Amino acid sequence: MQFEDLESWKRARVLVSDIYTITRDDVIRNDYGLTSQIQRAAVSAMTNLAEGFERSHLAEKLQFYNVARASNGEVRSLLYVIEDNYAALGGDAKQLSSEVISVGKLITGLITSTEKRKKS
Repeated sequence: MQFEDLESWKRARVLVSDIYTITRDDVIRNDYGLTSQIQRAAVSAMTNLAEGFERSHLAEKLQFYNVARASNGEVRSLLYVIEDNYAALGGDAKQLSSEVISVGKLITGLITSTEKRKKS
C-alpha cells in the first residue's frame, strides 16, 4: 500500500484542487493573504497525510496525521471567511465545507486506527 491508496489522501487531493479553483475566481483572487493561506492549509493537510504514512514509527505517524487534521480544520475556518466576505462564493464555500468535514472524518478514522495499532 502507498499513501496514494489512502482514501483520506485521495479526498484531500481533490479538496486541494477545489480550493485552487475557488481561489482563482476573479472575485477573490486578489485577496492574496486569504487565498495563499487557504491554499497552504489545504496542501498541508494533503502532504502531512503522505508524510505521516511514510513514517516508520507510529508516534510520528500520529503526529503528522494530527497536523493534517488541524490543517483541514484551518481550511474549514477560512471557508467561513470566504462565505462571510464574498457573497458570490458563499454557496461554493458551503459546499466545500461539507467536503472538508468529510475529509476530517476520514483523517480522524486514520488516527483512530493508527492509535489502535500503537496500543497492540
